[in-house]
Amino acid sequence: MARQTIAEQLVEILAGTGVRRVYGVVGDSLNPVIDAIRRTGGIDWVQVRNEESGAFAAGAEAQVTGRLAACAGSSGPGSVHLVNGLYDAHRSMAPVLAIAAHIPSGEIGTGYFQETHPDRLFADCSHYSELISNGAQMPQVLRTAIQHAVGLSGVSVVSLPGDVAGQEAPEASAGPAPVATRPVVRPADEEIAALARLVDGARRVTLFCGSGTAGAHDEVMAFAGKVKSPVGHALRGKEWIQYDNPYDVGMSGLLGYGAAYEAMHEADLLILLGTDFPYRAFLPQDVRIVQVDVRPERLGRRSRLDLAVWGDVRETLRALTPQVAEKDDRRFLDRMLRKHAEALEGVVAAYTRGVERHTPIHPEYVASVLDEEAADDAVFTVDTGMCNVWAARYISPNGRRRVIGSFTHGSMANALPQAMGAQLAGGARQVISISGDGGLSMLMGEILSLVQHRLPVKVVLFDNSSLGMVDLEMMVAGLRPHGTGYPRTDYAAIARAAGMHGRRVEDPADLRQALRDAFRHDGPALVDVVTDPNALSIPPHITGEQLTGFALSASKIIVSGGVGRMIQLARSNVRNIPRP
Repeated sequence: MARQTIAEQLVEILAGTGVRRVYGVVGDSLNPVIDAIRRTGGIDWVQVRNEESGAFAAGAEAQVTGRLAACAGSSGPGSVHLVNGLYDAHRSMAPVLAIAAHIPSGEIGTGYFQETHPDRLFADCSHYSELISNGAQMPQVLRTAIQHAVGLSGVSVVSLPGDVAGQEAPEASAGPAPVATRPVVRPADEEIAALARLVDGARRVTLFCGSGTAGAHDEVMAFAGKVKSPVGHALRGKEWIQYDNPYDVGMSGLLGYGAAYEAMHEADLLILLGTDFPYRAFLPQDVRIVQVDVRPERLGRRSRLDLAVWGDVRETLRALTPQVAEKDDRRFLDRMLRKHAEALEGVVAAYTRGVERHTPIHPEYVASVLDEEAADDAVFTVDTGMCNVWAARYISPNGRRRVIGSFTHGSMANALPQAMGAQLAGGARQVISISGDGGLSMLMGEILSLVQHRLPVKVVLFDNSSLGMVDLEMMVAGLRPHGTGYPRTDYAAIARAAGMHGRRVEDPADLRQALRDAFRHDGPALVDVVTDPNALSIPPHITGEQLTGFALSASKIIVSGGVGRMIQLARSNVRNIPRP
């Protein structure tokens, strides 16, 4: 009986470790791996139109399942296309293994056709990136790569020349990688005691929560209730902490809303729970700050800390809550809750009431109706830009829904390929891609992948014919927007031509039924909603400098003969411009 090839052993290890599919585009240097996948049960090859999409899909699958996912690229340009999606997976802490096929091993270093150096190329977007130059290395290198991806929550890359992949394996069988269960990290007793003293000595405590609060909802609520603390969140913390939360004061940051900013700045103790919130301008400078995180390299890198606590949020709060004294004074909490309610009634609700006849359609209204019509356990994938804003402000978490996006890497075009991975991982679960026309058009070939694989992804397109977030950024910087517009395009017609259900919506009265029809359709569907290009997203706190920049940009537009545009902006946003 013939021995296994190196490629067959590689696929056997992946399948034995729990990898169910590999996303990518075929190429001759990958042929041995592709053929091994074809002949191995329990693992499938998922063809995409661009390797970048394959990496995005693998990252989304890993985030939905919590398990290792995989993607692959052929030598040279094929593997290079993986880079952006792998950056996103790595920065999202998604365990992904990438197979980067390489040129013939004897040609490495000669400037051969399609030669790159993948082991170097992926070093910055992975925990582990190594070249297999000898078949005997493969089992140990692959197992090590898997352990890095799973244990450190990120990307590992194995570079494999095509000729090495096709060689006979020196060992009869490789066996799966020994993937262990993630350990519990509890802070030392001294740190818990020090944190308890800070909490007991503070009159006004605010909690600000990130993705590290996943699985710690009950513990956060119990602690907040005991110390009468407002609870704000970053974007990646929203899905884990906002639901069933009587202490919720909204979100801070560029996409923020509500009273989170005020609660953080008016506290005398701010506790950052499982967040690597990057925007220093939104963090207070004269408040005592404690940070709790399981990743010690993140402690103190965004702000000055009075105490750094290395540990899981859940285990930290389980140890801390019994040690703190219960507070009786609710005045700070109640004041922040009132501010939050007023903000929701004003800014967040401004465009969702009485706008059923407004055209172009307010994007806030679209998001609000989508939130009402989507399934209670839906997975939403969200494009970077204005779609992030509308999802952050209007999609309601409930403990069962998931919201996935390029929230740390900030890439365009992520939503559609991420929806593919989420759908393949989620089976019958409803998956909705909240796409912008800029992002969708960048990787639009993947609508063909939806049709090919019969994936019932529902694409809700916010079609404003512009890069709206860049438009806003230019205006805040005092610049006249330029290079941000797109020609009007009927994406529903494109979807129908590709074999999908497609519907274009220009009248808000048609929106709800269009969504219902798409959600009922047995297969992929796209609802192209023409939205107001002048709808702005302005944070709940805006500086005088930013407002000055916006006014300067407005004056430039008017001087250039664009007064009509400024009238449109004013009409669209007069209720949503805060005072500095």
